[in-house]
Amino acid sequence: MKYYFRVLFFGAALAVSLAASAQYQWIDKDGRRVFSDRPPPADVPAKNILKQPHAARVPAQTLPVSAEALPEGAAAAKPVAAASAPGGVDKSLEEKKKQAEAAEAAKKKDAEAKQAAQKADNCKRAQEAKATLDSGMRIARLNANGEREVLDDQARAVEMKRAQDIISADCK
Repeated sequence: MKYYFRVLFFGAALAVSLAASAQYQWIDKDGRRVFSDRPPPADVPAKNILKQPHAARVPAQTLPVSAEALPEGAAAAKPVAAASAPGGVDKSLEEKKKQAEAAEAAKKKDAEAKQAAQKADNCKRAQEAKATLDSGMRIARLNANGEREVLDDQARAVEMKRAQDIISADCK
């Protein structure tokens, strides 16, 4: 039984090492070594490709075509890389990024609108409270014990200052 596990383990290790050997290695334009499972971009010269899978080394067989058989300008056209664009730009990724930025901007605008509405409501309430305090009528409130108490001159002055501070901050 142990023998089968050893063989299985050895086979798995061999399969992993073979899969890992099918990697590309190249030196990019900044002189850094790049490891990837995808071929390098078209702008990387062949001399900078250090390692590539065996299947990629075998050149594709093409039929010889004379320059006269090609339409005008086709002889000068460069082949397009199938894996990625030379600039490495992914259109779907950029579209998702733009959508995320638009959603973030809409979220920010909504939060600013809510904050402005809250400030306007605070301003209105503070102005109403100040008008009530300025009227001179008796004002009562409930204390911590649930008992009703009438504001004296000192408490009225504190409440007037608090209302004025809110008006100064929120009413612009």
